[in-house]
Amino acid sequence: MASQDLPQGAPKLTICVGDIHGHYVRLVNLWERLEAKAGDDFATCTVIFLGDFNDRGPRTKDVIEWLVNLPQRYPQQKHVFLAGNHDFSFASFIGALPRFQPPSGFKFSETWRGAEKDEEREGWWKGDDMENVHLQGRRWAGKIKERISKKGRPYDESTYDAGATFRSYGAEFGNREALVAAVPESHKEFLRNLSWIYEQPGVDTGDAATSYSRLIAVHAGFDKDRPLGEQIEELRQRQPVASRYEALSGRKNVWDNPEELEKDNVLVVSGHHGVLDTSRRLRLIIDEAGGLDAPIAAMLLPSREIIRDTDPLFASSSALTEAAEVSEAAALAQEESAREVELVAA
Repeated sequence: MASQDLPQGAPKLTICVGDIHGHYVRLVNLWERLEAKAGDDFATCTVIFLGDFNDRGPRTKDVIEWLVNLPQRYPQQKHVFLAGNHDFSFASFIGALPRFQPPSGFKFSETWRGAEKDEEREGWWKGDDMENVHLQGRRWAGKIKERISKKGRPYDESTYDAGATFRSYGAEFGNREALVAAVPESHKEFLRNLSWIYEQPGVDTGDAATSYSRLIAVHAGFDKDRPLGEQIEELRQRQPVASRYEALSGRKNVWDNPEELEKDNVLVVSGHHGVLDTSRRLRLIIDEAGGLDAPIAAMLLPSREIIRDTDPLFASSSALTEAAEVSEAAALAQEESAREVELVAA
C-alpha cells in the first residue's frame, strides 16, 4: 500500500474487538470495561470490530442496532466495521451486499459453480429469484441435513447457525421475504458498507516486541498461496463476484502471514478462528468465543493488553453499583438461557 493511501499517523490507542455473534449483553459489558480501562484515551481512539456480528447468539438485531448508533454516541472515535463471513452471507441473502458494477450478464448463480456437490448435504436455500442470491446466502439460509457439527455441537438450522438471526428479527427460518421486510434499512446499509480490509500506519514504541510498521485488519487473514497485492486490491474493491473469499472465510490457509508482510514488519489482526492467539509478534487472532460459551475479547494496541467482557469492572466515576452488577449478571444469564433454548429447539 502506498504511503499516501494510509491515514495520517497512527492513533494513540487502537482497540480490536473480536467476533460478537449476536451476543448483545456481552458486547455492552465489554464496552463498559474498555471505557473504564482506556480512560481519557477512549474518547478519541480507533475501534476496529473484526467482523461476524450475527448468528449463534440470540440478539443479532440488538447488536447491529447498537453498532449503527455507536458513531453518534462517540463522535470523536473512529469506528471500523469489518465484514466477516457470517455478515457477508447474511447480506447476500437479504440483498445487502456492496453496490458494484457487475460484469456484463453476471448473475449470482455463477457463484454456485464448483460447489454443487455440497448442495444436498447443506440444504441450500431455494425460492423466488434464487439466481440472484450469492452462493453464501443460499448456504446461510439453507437447512443442513446433519444436526451435529464436526465439533460436536448442534447446528442452528444452517451450516452458519443462522437460525438465531432469523429469530432475532422475528422471521421464520428460510423465509426470505419476511426477513428482508423485518431487517431495518439502517441495518441493511450497515451490512452493505462493511469494510473488507482496514489499514493504518504502524507505531514505534521503542520495544521491538510491540512495534510494527503498519497494521492490517482483515476478518480471517491472507492466503499464502495467492499474490498478496492481488488479495489486497480485491478486498479494497469489495466486488462480491467470487464464490468464496479466503480473507473472510479461510482457515489453515490464512492462519500465518505471507512472508513479505513478515519481512516488512506488518502486523495482521483477525478474528474468525474461534481462538485467542497472541503468541506471535506480527499475527494476532482475537476471537476467543467464536460465538459460543466463552468471553468476547478485545485487544488494546500497542500495549497488547487483553480485555474481556467478564473482567471485573473496577470502581471509577461511573462505576456500577452493587445492584447494577446483579442486574448485569442476570441479563447475561438470561441471554445464555435463551441460547440454550435455541439449541434444544434445533
